[in-house]
Amino acid sequence: MQSSLSLSLSSSSSINHRSNHNFDFPSIVAKPLNLNLNLRFCGLRREALSFSATSRRVQVLSRRVPSCISAALSTNGSSPKTFDYDLVIIGAGVGGHGAALHAVEKGLKTAIIEGDVIGGTCVNRGCVPSKALLAVSGRMRELQNEQHLKSFGIQVGAANYDRQGVADHATNLASKIRGNLANSLKALGVDILTGFGTILGPQKVKYGEDKVVTAKDIIIATGSVPFVPKGIEVDGKTVITSDHALKLESVPDWIAIVGSGYIGLEFSDVYTALGSEVTFIEALDQLMPGFDPEISKLAQRVLINPRKIDYHTGVFATKITPARDGKPVTIELTDAKTKEPKDTLEVDAALIATGRAPYTQGLGLENINVVTQRGFVPVDERMRVIDGNGKLVPNLYCIGDANGKMMLAHAASAQGISVVEQVTGRDHILNHLSIPAACFTHPEISMVGLTEPQAKEKAEKEGFEISVAKTSFKANSKALAENEAEGLAKLIYRPDTGEILGVHIFGLHAADLIHEASNAIAMGTHIQELKFAVHAHPTLSEVVDELYKAAKVKVHASSTVKEPVAV
Repeated sequence: MQSSLSLSLSSSSSINHRSNHNFDFPSIVAKPLNLNLNLRFCGLRREALSFSATSRRVQVLSRRVPSCISAALSTNGSSPKTFDYDLVIIGAGVGGHGAALHAVEKGLKTAIIEGDVIGGTCVNRGCVPSKALLAVSGRMRELQNEQHLKSFGIQVGAANYDRQGVADHATNLASKIRGNLANSLKALGVDILTGFGTILGPQKVKYGEDKVVTAKDIIIATGSVPFVPKGIEVDGKTVITSDHALKLESVPDWIAIVGSGYIGLEFSDVYTALGSEVTFIEALDQLMPGFDPEISKLAQRVLINPRKIDYHTGVFATKITPARDGKPVTIELTDAKTKEPKDTLEVDAALIATGRAPYTQGLGLENINVVTQRGFVPVDERMRVIDGNGKLVPNLYCIGDANGKMMLAHAASAQGISVVEQVTGRDHILNHLSIPAACFTHPEISMVGLTEPQAKEKAEKEGFEISVAKTSFKANSKALAENEAEGLAKLIYRPDTGEILGVHIFGLHAADLIHEASNAIAMGTHIQELKFAVHAHPTLSEVVDELYKAAKVKVHASSTVKEPVAV
C-alpha cells in the first residue's frame, strides 16, 4: 500500500542529512514535490515528521531526515550516484543477515557478500544443527529414564536410535534455515554477491575474482572458526572440532572433550545420551569456568556427576595425535601451573572445544591500516573500526565474532542493527550486559549480566552494595507437574536502586525464561516495577516472578510505578 506525501519546503528550510550526500535542498525544492512513499516500509514515524492540517507543510522535527526520504528525494529509492550501495555487508551469517534486514527496513540499498554459504557458522556449523542433535539427546534421555516415566505411569520398551537418521535431522534443519535466510534476503531486494570480500580501500570492496563495488558504509561480519591450540592434530575423523562433530559421522565409545564451556557441555549432553563415555579436559581449576560459580556447582551435580563423565582439571592437552595404524587417539596432559607432564590418555576420539577464533584473514585490513588484536578487529562501543593509530576508520564497522566483544549469534545481529541505526542518523549504543546467553543441556543453563563475583568486584570499585535473591524450581507447580523440579534461579541486584546486575537460571526451559530479565536490563526496568508484573499460573515463568518478589529493595515502588488506570 503506497501513501502519497506532499512535501512543501521553502528556500530557507534547513535539513541536515548524512554529509556525503551533499544535497542542496533550496535548489531541489523550488516548488512542492509530490512523492509516493511507502511509509510503513521506510520506517517513517510521527516523531520524525509533523503535519499541519491547514498548510499541508511538513516540518522536520528530527535533526536528520530518514534515509528513505533522502533516497526518494535524490533518485527515487536508488543509492547515491557516487556509490553502488548505501551499505555493503561482508558475511551473510546471522549478524550480517540481521543488519541487512534492518537496513532494508530503513530504506538503504544493501548488498551482502558471502564467500561460503548463507547463514554462516550458526546456521550451518553451530547453534542450529547443534540444537537438532540436542533435541534428539533430550528425547533419548526421557525414554531412557525409566524411573521418570514410571512416575507418570508410562511404560515403554528399550529406546534406540539410528545414527544416520539423527545426523540427517541436523543436516536437514540447517539446510531449511539456510534456505529461509536466503529467500528472505532476496524477497527484500538485498543483492547477494558471491565471493570472498576484500576491502581495497575506503568504501571500496572487491569480491570474487575481480569484481569491485563501492558503498557509503561497510560492515565486516565474517564470524569465526573453531580455535585449535598448538600441538593438536585434527584429522576430522578421530580428532575433531565442532564443525566435524555436528555431522555425527560416528558415536565413539569413549570421547575426550577438551574444554568445558558451552560447546563442550552441549556435546557431552549429546554423546552421553547416545551411549558414549566422556572425559573432560579443562585447563582451569574448575569445570564450567565461565558460569556463575553457584550455578556451575549445581550444574556439575546434575549434568556431570550422575552421567558417564569423568574429568581432569588444571591441565593442558599439549599434544593430541589422531588414531592411526590400529592405535587409539593419544592425549598428553601437562600441569597448567607447573608445565610438567602429568598423564597420557588413550581414547577413541577427541573433540576440541576450546573456543573460537575470529575469521579475519584476507579481509584487506592492511589496506586501511587496521591491525587486528589476536585476530579480532578493534572497534569502539559503536562497532566503529579503529585503525593502527587509534583513529576511527570512516564508514567502516565490524560486528559479531570478528570483533570479539560477545561471541554469540544474537549479539552479532544486535550489533548489526545498532550499526544500521547509526548510519541512518540515530545514535545507538548496544548494552552488552543486557544480551542473554544459554547452554542447551538437559536441563538448560541461561544467564544475563554479571556473575556474583563480577558484581562484587564492580560494587567494590564503584562503592555500592549488592544483594542476591534465589528461588528454586521445587516451588514451581509447572516444574513439579513435569517432574523436573531440579533447578535454581538467582538474581543479583542493587538494593538501593533496584537495578538488576545479573540473572542466572539452571533448570527446565531456562533458555526461554532468561529473556524477561534481559529485556528488563535493556529497558532499564527496576525490580520494584517488576514486582507488579503478572505471570500466568501455573507456568515456569513464575520462577522469575518469585525471584523478583524475593528481592528486598529499599526504594519504594510508589516512586517509580505509574498509577493504575481503571478500565
